[in-house]
Amino acid sequence: MLRTIVSSLLLLAAAPAAAPHFSLEQILSYPFPKALVPSGDGRTIAYQIDQRGLRSIWVARAPGYPPQRVANYPSDDGQSVNSLQLSRDGSRLVFTHGNSENPSLSVRQPTSHVVSVDTATGTQTDLGEGYAPALSLDGSRVAFLRNGAVWSAPAAGNVAAMRLFYDSGHDSDLQWSPDGGALAFVSERGDHAFIGIYRGEDKPLEFLAPSTGNDTEPRWSPDGADIVFARTPGAGGAAPSPLAMPIVPWSIWIARASDGSAHQVWSSAETSRASFPTQGGDVDLTWLGNDAVAFLSEADGWPHIYVTHATGGGARRLNSGAYAVVSMTASRDGRSLIYVANTGERADDIDRWHLFRVDAQNGRISTITRGTGSQWWPIPLDGGRIAYGTATAQMPPLVAIADGDGTHEHLVDAALMPTDFPSSSLVTPGDVTYHAPDGTLIHAQLFTGDGKARRPAVIFVHGGPMRQMLLTWNPMDYYANSYAVDQYLVSRGFAVLSVNYRTGTDYGHDFHYAVRSAWAGASEYQDVLAGAHWLQRQPSIDPNHIGIWGGSWGGYLTALALARNSDVFKAGVDYSGVHDLMHDANDYFQAFGEGSDNVDMHPWLKLAWNSSPEGAMATWRSPVLLIQGDRDPDVDFHQTVDLAERLQARHIPHEVMVLPDEAHTFLRWDSWLRADTAAANFLTENLL
Repeated sequence: MLRTIVSSLLLLAAAPAAAPHFSLEQILSYPFPKALVPSGDGRTIAYQIDQRGLRSIWVARAPGYPPQRVANYPSDDGQSVNSLQLSRDGSRLVFTHGNSENPSLSVRQPTSHVVSVDTATGTQTDLGEGYAPALSLDGSRVAFLRNGAVWSAPAAGNVAAMRLFYDSGHDSDLQWSPDGGALAFVSERGDHAFIGIYRGEDKPLEFLAPSTGNDTEPRWSPDGADIVFARTPGAGGAAPSPLAMPIVPWSIWIARASDGSAHQVWSSAETSRASFPTQGGDVDLTWLGNDAVAFLSEADGWPHIYVTHATGGGARRLNSGAYAVVSMTASRDGRSLIYVANTGERADDIDRWHLFRVDAQNGRISTITRGTGSQWWPIPLDGGRIAYGTATAQMPPLVAIADGDGTHEHLVDAALMPTDFPSSSLVTPGDVTYHAPDGTLIHAQLFTGDGKARRPAVIFVHGGPMRQMLLTWNPMDYYANSYAVDQYLVSRGFAVLSVNYRTGTDYGHDFHYAVRSAWAGASEYQDVLAGAHWLQRQPSIDPNHIGIWGGSWGGYLTALALARNSDVFKAGVDYSGVHDLMHDANDYFQAFGEGSDNVDMHPWLKLAWNSSPEGAMATWRSPVLLIQGDRDPDVDFHQTVDLAERLQARHIPHEVMVLPDEAHTFLRWDSWLRADTAAANFLTENLL
């Protein structure tokens, strides 16, 4: 039967086994920092806060870093704030406000605009329609994108924005030189890409060592003399088998800014592990002074830090071990790197993120943060201090400032936490490991309550799939919401097992690039089913009352679980899931151009269909709630429309919540509250 939800705040008939200690609205009311950026002099930070759908931007200045709100949007209209940048002295801030989605159903079409702010007075100036602004270090000019072209305006807004130059490519990644006299950019041209330089209206564009490759990540050296960039092969050639790990060799190039001459300083081995990241992750090209460049590579099976000299001569690895470097940044003196990694002094730190420092010369590593929290976004500040994001199992993400060794931590935005936020009622998830049928070790986090026997349980599966759920609150807004819902489900009497299945990040290259996954065989599903079987063996879990929920790729795995194993999964909630993977097979081969015309697609389409939830409809029995915004730019809304019709035709119990004009990651807090309330009520009704 089909029941369309018109208001997810409607209370369903079944009551929970025990009243929750807090409401879903309470636990979703945390202030969430979505960005943290520094000024060039390291004496000012800016960060964005989303709280109950209300966006604001704050700055904090040395020496005490008291927070000051400089921009405020007091309406849950779904219009985003992003791309924050500060000038060298912190006096000027630019950002983007707005997007093309219209989840508040305004009668006026929303657009994205670039905004400039005087941080001393809070005076705002709208520089015009656009996105992805780049502020010159002196704070005088702003370059930004509009429909893939580069525009520019004075940061003060006293002259109207104008298109800066004509380029036949689709431009991105704007980077001002340190003196503001030149602008580097990526010119994307379909099957190849160039690094371009604009120097003024009376000079022609320059392209650095143009080739058939894809050139990305242009970064100026601190003195502005050189630009480093990464090169990968252009899109073409014979399509490799999707049943094998990808091999994408890449190289690092450095160009002399004065004349555009360029040379290769390093190249990877032609192996899967040494390849350029193609599914999440980055190489993080980072200058160390003017003579060396640091980067990330998975050549040894894990994302680790390497350094090469600007004149070439190979690369040195600075760290090693069974952990992933998530991101890194250079210290202010360029002598060391501060990095984020899922390792530490505790055995279960593989499911937390901490900060470390490595000396670029001798490779000596020191620990900055430790314990049962997680930290990310390290920002070196003047005077040797650092700013970063931090969270624990009970404390949502906040902005912190500490000494360079992690001591004397101060939470900058703690005053924004609601007084009724239920920190004391939240559980600390435990680290769980088990093996999939093929022997792969799987990590998961178990949320459980008071130890009462025979609890119903829910599997949570993240999306991406290039993600990692942690033993703490998550630094990504989508998964901070998921973590809050998992905690709320525990308060209602459930146990929750959050599964970090293969194809996720931070468990090594081979785990991340697992073979026969997704449309090529759905190998990751065995990890989810093995998690349910692990739950069924626990004496505190009711083996006959296990459900599942997740969004995006987690929605795909939710639907696949219900379709293939309704005998195990008795109900599920599918946010924005993919249900027919045959289009993925077509997209894969089409990405390689004309050579794909010679590929017999029939066996690949059959494999993709058999890997899809809709390919297993004959065994689907369990009820499901489908939730999606109908302007989802990442998963076609037709995926939900098609599945709903198939469920209806087979008389499989299902409900549908459609959020008109919402995006993939919901843009309104009210959308999250309504959807999450519906999800919790649906699981309660069908499992408790």
